Order: sequence, then structure tokens, then C-alpha cells
Amino acid sequence: MYLLSYFTSQNTEANTEAMEQTVMGVYVIQQQDAQPGDDPEDRGVLIEGVEVLTGLGSIAIACALLFGLIYCLNLSYPPELKCTFEVLQKILMNLDGQRLSSKAQFLKNKLMG
Repeated sequence: MYLLSYFTSQNTEANTEAMEQTVMGVYVIQQQDAQPGDDPEDRGVLIEGVEVLTGLGSIAIACALLFGLIYCLNLSYPPELKCTFEVLQKILMNLDGQRLSSKAQFLKNKLMG
């Protein structure tokens, strides 16, 4: 399970199946022959296999909106991504950053020197 998932526009059946398996995250759909600098066809947010937001301008906006949805809907982080979400929330976004798990505190100490 990943926070960010990339899909190609050519393989829609496989994309749909993979998206339905996603508990929570951000997705990017690109054309099959897209180059690294090309704009993707779509960016959005998935929650419990459903595309809840589509057509977002950037991955950063999609991540911020995902956090907004998590708070508004009072959702729990998926167990597989709990540490990832905690680091994003508490270290990078500085939301409730005073209380960190030991893993997050260790990473913060390494990052901040």
C-alpha cells in the first residue's frame, strides 16, 4: 500500500481494480507514453476505493485535501500507512507536532540534525 499511486490511461480495467483496493491515498493517471515533464491526465484522492476528488492541480494540493478529508470525516489512518501519515502531519505540516511516536521522533531528529 502506498500513499501515492501512479496509473496509465491505457489500462483502465486494471486501474479500476487497483483503485478499488486502495484504502486511502492520492492517485495520478498518466498517458502510456508520457515523458517525465508531461502533465498527467488526472490527479485525485481515493478513500475506500472511491474517487472522492478528481482533477486536482498538483500532488501537493491532493495531499493537503486528503488531510482535510481525514479531519472532516474523522477517519483513522490506514494501519499500513500510519507512520507515513504521522510524519506528514506532525513533522512536515507541523500539526500537533509536540506529541510524536518514538519512530517519528527519531526521524525528526535525523532530519532536523
